[in-house]
Amino acid sequence: MKSSRARSWATGLVAVADILFIAFANAGQYAITADPPVPRPGTKPCTVQLFENFRFDNFAPRFFNYLPPLDCPRPWAKVVFEADFYVTMGRQFDRTANIWIGGTNIYFGTTQEPSATVSPSWHVERDLTDYSPLFAELQKGRVDLGNLVDSTYTGVIYGSSNLQFYPVAPGQAPPTTADLVLPLSGNPTGGTTALETTDSVLERSFILPTNIERAYLDLVAQSQASDEFWMLCVPSELASQLRSCGGTGFREAEIAIDAVPAGVAPIYPWIYTGGIDPYLWRPIPGIQTLNFLPYRVDLTPFAGVLSNGRAHSVSIRVYNANHNFATTGSLLVYLDSGSTEVTGEVTRNTLEARPTPDIQTDVSTVEGVTTATVNIYSSRRFEIAGFVNTSHGIVDTRVEQSIDFSSEQQFNITSTSFAQDLTQRTNISSLTTTRSGDAEVADHRQFEWPLTLSFSASPRPDGYTGRTTIIRQLYSDQETVTQDGSPFFSREVSSVMNTRDTLVVQGSTIVGRENQASAHQYFGRDSGGACYSRTITSEMGLVTGIVDGEGCTGR
Repeated sequence: MKSSRARSWATGLVAVADILFIAFANAGQYAITADPPVPRPGTKPCTVQLFENFRFDNFAPRFFNYLPPLDCPRPWAKVVFEADFYVTMGRQFDRTANIWIGGTNIYFGTTQEPSATVSPSWHVERDLTDYSPLFAELQKGRVDLGNLVDSTYTGVIYGSSNLQFYPVAPGQAPPTTADLVLPLSGNPTGGTTALETTDSVLERSFILPTNIERAYLDLVAQSQASDEFWMLCVPSELASQLRSCGGTGFREAEIAIDAVPAGVAPIYPWIYTGGIDPYLWRPIPGIQTLNFLPYRVDLTPFAGVLSNGRAHSVSIRVYNANHNFATTGSLLVYLDSGSTEVTGEVTRNTLEARPTPDIQTDVSTVEGVTTATVNIYSSRRFEIAGFVNTSHGIVDTRVEQSIDFSSEQQFNITSTSFAQDLTQRTNISSLTTTRSGDAEVADHRQFEWPLTLSFSASPRPDGYTGRTTIIRQLYSDQETVTQDGSPFFSREVSSVMNTRDTLVVQGSTIVGRENQASAHQYFGRDSGGACYSRTITSEMGLVTGIVDGEGCTGR
């Protein structure tokens, strides 16, 4: 749990995290991101309050009752989740927040850190239209936001949340949504499962409908405790010498159906608002820090197998987990409305159960100076194909994926200084081809998740130490859909974060900071003409600029 706040990595960086409970003067009252709000239809929504002004000052779950909107019956054009949080002035770690309905996760994120003079607040949204069947009946709701409050950690967190249901406009067709949403959670009311090692597993068994046409798994695996900074870890045998965490700097989530490999979910390297140096994230937090995006795995080639009326297990593991990953999943099932029973099978599956990463290290110590290069590379290439006999004919689905991961780290360590530089890249290419009769739809999606991080701690005169951190992070998502070889739809999203700060430290006391600056740039557009662009910049904790619409001229 984030509450434990364990730091098992470079001691130079650990020291920063341990002493950064100080006042963030002039840091502003709001956590601000460039992320867009969820687009809304033109119809008037019905709002269902999930909970209001819940107080989070311990680790007990908070419960609420969910009641469907009486004035807005299904189907809905869109379902939007909204939540607003704030934390009172004082000392407090960043905390993890989960919200569940019927045991299914509908929100996963972390919180902003307060200071002695600033009580930050923030707003998050998520499009939950795909989860529409989850909201069709009375259900038990749960909020997990564990927060230690005592004489030292005094920040109390408050939160409110609602769902907004937008009716379908007259003459418009409702969107296609899942017919069934099933949770992979810790217990019937929700909760994550802690995956401690590669062998730890989150597994649930289901007897599913016999007319499944498509299936997907939405997955979140959040790094916690010793794994919080997994991206900066090294092989365990070098961890002590390089003052780092073990387990290497590579993690991935692996999905199986009935113990057969069914998909891979690369893990995004989220950095929370207390990460390394909290000043880096004031007032602009890192990419998705307050609102994680689940990674969706296409399980459609298994639709025929899942429809055979027998019990089937769906399982999740995290390769190289090293205490721990808080994990949950949601299984989304789409049915063939024209039949009560379908048949089919998996015709090809080349996915290996485990990756075979290439680890390259070069470490030497000469005259008290330790230098090291620690690199790790992993490449996945696989194809999974299957068919299902539906009421409208045979539907063939082929999922082809390539996942390329690299992590390259450089170290320079002396008795008085420490430097660590990371260049990490995750590139994902996924092509899903669906054939039904003579029609073919191809959905090509590409993700790029580069991260560069530089940390250095070096002595200054009079017993001072300068600690400089520079981070650049990107989340890029591009999608192109064709029908029978002709362009049908395309979209692109780019979210870029640049931040830097230098702390001046004397012993265990921060006496100043220098050159703090950050910028978050978000750009998104699609072939339908929608376009959104926002750039936010800050210096020394103050917003210095907001530019909207750049690159969206005429849209």
